[in-house]
Amino acid sequence: MKVQPFTYLAYFVIFLSLAWGNINDCYGQRAKKHREGILNADSIQAKHVADSLALADTLSIREERIENMEAPVDTASLVRQNDSIQQQALKVEKKRWLPTPNKAIWYALVLPGAGQIYNRKYWKLPIIYGGFVGCAYALTWNGKMYKDYSQAYQDIMSDNPNNDSYMDFMGPGMTQEDVKARLSYYQELFRKRKDLYRRQRDLSIFAFIGVYLLSVIDAYVDAELSNFDISTDLSMTLEPAIFNDAYRKLPQGVGLQCSIKF
Repeated sequence: MKVQPFTYLAYFVIFLSLAWGNINDCYGQRAKKHREGILNADSIQAKHVADSLALADTLSIREERIENMEAPVDTASLVRQNDSIQQQALKVEKKRWLPTPNKAIWYALVLPGAGQIYNRKYWKLPIIYGGFVGCAYALTWNGKMYKDYSQAYQDIMSDNPNNDSYMDFMGPGMTQEDVKARLSYYQELFRKRKDLYRRQRDLSIFAFIGVYLLSVIDAYVDAELSNFDISTDLSMTLEPAIFNDAYRKLPQGVGLQCSIKF
């Protein structure tokens, strides 16, 4: 079958119409983007400029980091920074430890001085134990003297000449005849000294108990006052003041006012 020239012409016209339609469609879409502000020359140019600036900043940051890495380390500056950090850490106030009064009094009752150890007042221990040692020494000494004078008093009051322990308290050169010449005087003397050392022995016992009770009271009071908040801002100011009449609400006089802050 032989194809006519008209047929070729028709095919060519159809191809041209399709190509023209695609071109118009592309131009139409581009014009629509321009109208909506999606595509314009300024935005494209700005994007290119922003990309170039970002690239330049990235390159400059890399170069600066490389220079910092290659630069020598200032050890003195690092030491100063470390010292300042340590000083700031030391300045941070530590949590204050507060003792419990009930625990302090129970510790002091069980063992003298344990309450002061619990309150962390170690400097009071020599005072407390020094008091106990002094009382123990006084109790021992007065007890021994009372025992000796009591025995001497019994001997001087007896009629047995072999009981002469009282002669140990007499001066050198004294004899039993000298004592018997003044028997009533020496009997009264030994009685008074016996009573004196007995009284001092009893007072030593009460002093021992008093030191024990004082250690208990001190531990309790110290623990109780540890919870008492005392401000670090202690100050006293003096300033003039005008005193008003409470009834007439008029100035009555001028004086000096003292204000204490604690």
